Amino acid sequence: MNIKYQILSLSLLCFLSCKNEHHLTKIEGSRLEINDSLNSDSSIDEFIKPYRENVNKTLDSVLAYSVDTYSKKDGELNTAIGNLMADAVLQESNPVFLSRTGENIDAVLLNHGGIRAILSKGDVTIRTAYEIMPFENSVVVADLKGKHVKELVNYLTFAKRAHPIAGLEVELDKDYNLKKALINGAIIEDDKTYHIATNDYLYNGGDRMAFFKSSDSLHVLNYKIRNVLIDYFSKKDTLNPKIDNRFIKTN
Repeated sequence: MNIKYQILSLSLLCFLSCKNEHHLTKIEGSRLEINDSLNSDSSIDEFIKPYRENVNKTLDSVLAYSVDTYSKKDGELNTAIGNLMADAVLQESNPVFLSRTGENIDAVLLNHGGIRAILSKGDVTIRTAYEIMPFENSVVVADLKGKHVKELVNYLTFAKRAHPIAGLEVELDKDYNLKKALINGAIIEDDKTYHIATNDYLYNGGDRMAFFKSSDSLHVLNYKIRNVLIDYFSKKDTLNPKIDNRFIKTN
């Protein structure tokens, strides 16, 4: 039946129902559980089998080797896996940013919660990158005045969490008060503009990172964090990240 006539028929039926004062008073339903008891369609399975096998083959392509297992729970203020991610963003994104602007990325800030899996000892594959970063977040570079970078540092100080950073050094005392903050080994200058790489989720206020609202301008690199990891892994024969002194608490 032509769709126009279907709509006309339904409209007429609704009109007659209202005319006769027939009203819906009860809706009943039943639960249909989807489980292994449902029979699969063999023809569909056969159709998608080569695609599934090809995807799995690609995902399981070995890119590097990890000498140990690394978790985001391994350190208090910085972790080996977090440092790896921040360093990867700096290393892989900076050439893109430099080619477009003629300038370098000064620092990187990611979020601890964005690390979604461990990096297991053994072969590192494309699947590994998807497990660590299953989201579609992409790299962006925000231009921030030094006074707003100091707000970023204050955020890290009060969060007391191992948010991944690179290019930035933060030292706290035993009571978590700020002792020192440097970018590229230098004191942060209030009126100087710094190029801070992050992801689009955090730039838009994710994890309450409101300081990015003060950004003078934004550079969108169209480079997914996941692809950053894949490119970084591909260039490394062996992965051996370390907890270091980029964000520490001293006595």
